[in-house]
Amino acid sequence: MARRLDYERAMSQKSDTSKLDTRAIGLDVGLSFIRWLTGAENLHYGLWTGLEVTAANLRAAQDAYTTKLFALLPEGKILRILDIGGGAGETARKLLALGHAVEIVVPSPFLAERCRKNARQAKIHEMMFEDFDSADRFDICLFSESFQYIPMRAALEKSRRLLAADGAILISDCFRSDAYSGRSDHGAQPGGGHPVSQFSNIVEEMPLTIVSEEDITLAVAPSIDLEQQFFNVIGHGVARIDDEMSAKKPAARWALARFLGLFVRGNRKAALMQRLTGQTRSAAAFEHYNRYLMVLLRAP
Repeated sequence: MARRLDYERAMSQKSDTSKLDTRAIGLDVGLSFIRWLTGAENLHYGLWTGLEVTAANLRAAQDAYTTKLFALLPEGKILRILDIGGGAGETARKLLALGHAVEIVVPSPFLAERCRKNARQAKIHEMMFEDFDSADRFDICLFSESFQYIPMRAALEKSRRLLAADGAILISDCFRSDAYSGRSDHGAQPGGGHPVSQFSNIVEEMPLTIVSEEDITLAVAPSIDLEQQFFNVIGHGVARIDDEMSAKKPAARWALARFLGLFVRGNRKAALMQRLTGQTRSAAAFEHYNRYLMVLLRAP
């Protein structure tokens, strides 16, 4: 499963054009796979309540997530929405279909191009949100799995300044739970985001009112199991090929291993093998170390 906005910050930085952009390649491949599997380019978790956790149900789970998110929008009103970190533009496309006016802020050139294709009527700002400014004001500042990539106070303060009268900030994202004390203590764990306790403290300090807050961690956590199952299938295929080559083509297997070793070494190799063959990335681990919240905030 594509990992939403994991690549955007790195991709937004200027780089040596002579180097392979492996992040862009990875995101392109991931989006192609998601599009093939589901018919859409959603880069967010699914909501699995009442659904069997299978690849066949991924589209339904992601659509259920979007339905729940949109239920938090004011009813009976055409809204001006700023979609911050808008992924590949799928959420914006659905908002446009409902008649809303949408602008997207997205730092990744690759994702900005996907937004132009998927949400043709949206205005695209190819930049970091920290660099964005506008004389226009918005009814909704939307962070759908993008809030975690922006410093919290800066994201909230800028969003509040961009709101129209009676506007709201809608955040749907993963936060680290109080059980998580860092990679050095717990190793690599699924999920991510800002510490949830720090988020609560910052919101209390700011002139913002929590209109609604719902913890949907248990409903989205199965996405992690589905993702790991996918990587385990790839890992099984790699292991079978390796076994067959070891038995029948040892010289070719040795040469291939040497070639691959030029690109993947040490810790990166260990991390890749853990990803392909391990079981530590699980819904249970996600539930323990994360809180996934849908929060609606309004400025007084």
